[in-house]
Amino acid sequence: MPAPTLSLSNSKATSLKTDAVVVGVAKGADGVVLASAGHGADEVDKAFKSRLAATLTTLGATGALGEVTKLPSLGNVTAPVVLAVGLGQAPEGGRGRKAQGAYAHETLRRAAGAATRALGGSRTVALALPTGDDPALVGAVAEGALLGAYTFTRYRVASKGTVKDPVGAITVLTGAPRDKTARTALTRAQHVAAAVNLARDWVNAAPVDLPPAAFADAAVAAARAAGVDVEVMDEKALKKGGFGGILAVGQGSSRPPRLVRLTYQGGRGKPHVALVGKGITFDSGGLSLKPSAGMEWMKSDMGGAAAIIAAITAIARLKLPVNVTGYAPMAENMPSGTAQRPSDVLTTYGGKTVEVLNTDAEGRLVLADALVRAGEDDPDLIVDVATLTGAQLVALGSRTAAIMAPDDEVRAAVKRAADEAGEAMWPMPLPDELRPSMDSPVADIANMGDKYGGMLVAGVFLKDFVPDGVRWAHLDIAGPAWNDGTPYGYTPKGGTGHAVRTLVRLAEHVADGGVTR
Repeated sequence: MPAPTLSLSNSKATSLKTDAVVVGVAKGADGVVLASAGHGADEVDKAFKSRLAATLTTLGATGALGEVTKLPSLGNVTAPVVLAVGLGQAPEGGRGRKAQGAYAHETLRRAAGAATRALGGSRTVALALPTGDDPALVGAVAEGALLGAYTFTRYRVASKGTVKDPVGAITVLTGAPRDKTARTALTRAQHVAAAVNLARDWVNAAPVDLPPAAFADAAVAAARAAGVDVEVMDEKALKKGGFGGILAVGQGSSRPPRLVRLTYQGGRGKPHVALVGKGITFDSGGLSLKPSAGMEWMKSDMGGAAAIIAAITAIARLKLPVNVTGYAPMAENMPSGTAQRPSDVLTTYGGKTVEVLNTDAEGRLVLADALVRAGEDDPDLIVDVATLTGAQLVALGSRTAAIMAPDDEVRAAVKRAADEAGEAMWPMPLPDELRPSMDSPVADIANMGDKYGGMLVAGVFLKDFVPDGVRWAHLDIAGPAWNDGTPYGYTPKGGTGHAVRTLVRLAEHVADGGVTR
């Protein structure tokens, strides 16, 4: 499904020829109020004889963030439909019918996404949200609108007619449509949203259609289209190179593993970031078999690899002045007569041995190989992204990822990037006292440790494979990579593309001189 076209306009919201006009409403001190700090909402209200807020209240609107209320325009404006989307609490109390004041980027992002998601089936939509003509807020609205317009219909045949096509064209109303900064923000929104939606497509794909070889081929196609160099190691090359973790995890499957390496050159002498993403295309648990219910969404276990590959394509299209290498170890974790066994000992890339106590703790094994290999490129910073542990959901729920790093500055930098990108992440520790629990009587380390704090144990395990002197952060996105509930804001059911936007924002900060050695 092609992405919606995106444009800026200073046309009047009341006379624009479009299928729907979107305005913002908020919770005020005296009920629902119009979010009028922007371009168009005041005009729409005037066309409704200043009764728009009262009408929406009668229809049940409360102004809650992401709430949508549709009403027919009845000729008051050219568009046949006016959609009011909630922005949450109004700035400065919002007394009267209107609320002036700035809204947060993420508030507008979510509102725009909720609106375009609700307007599926419309050919054209105009967004008259309260950006105040701030280019950054205009960009946030554009990004949210594109993310909300996502649909995945690859496998629908007989039922395809039950799913509405996404919005075909999105116009963001602003008083300065030719402003260079605003147009740059629009271009950024297009590239970032395209990357997020690419990651969503991969996560949503049925695992039968996305084994490691096919995933690697898809990564090659996406990378080359973005001007990124890419190479793929097959099972023979992995064996020759000594990538024992990836090979061990993949040996139970009839579909062999791969390691994809991506390289983007942003300029000689520029800071260098290495991104590593877990790419388990399906995780049955191996011989340590998961219960059936635990496998239902394990096609998303390659969400980390999808995120880092997609993020690099966006970084390349944005031409950021930063060098980036990416490593995506891909394997299918299956039980069979050739699968690795609990108590097996494997040798990872670089020579460290691991006793495998649980074959369902496989993500850390493929990441171990990739982290060591990434370190050989002498990066200033390594960030790994993985749907690594069920314990992450226990600790932080299904919408908030974990950030772990031994360096306070790195952890804070990732948190800042996530906050600015609008992706929920929270700092977590890497307790040194957990490392002895992974001591093995037969190998250098075991892949399991203390039964409490499983998310932290996994992070401490990975720390053993990060080269000395290289700054590093680990993102556990097990919950946020997959939305098993109802859609909300710009987030669809299924694959979310979580971490893509944070990685792009982090690369922008690194390019500006942040988080270097």
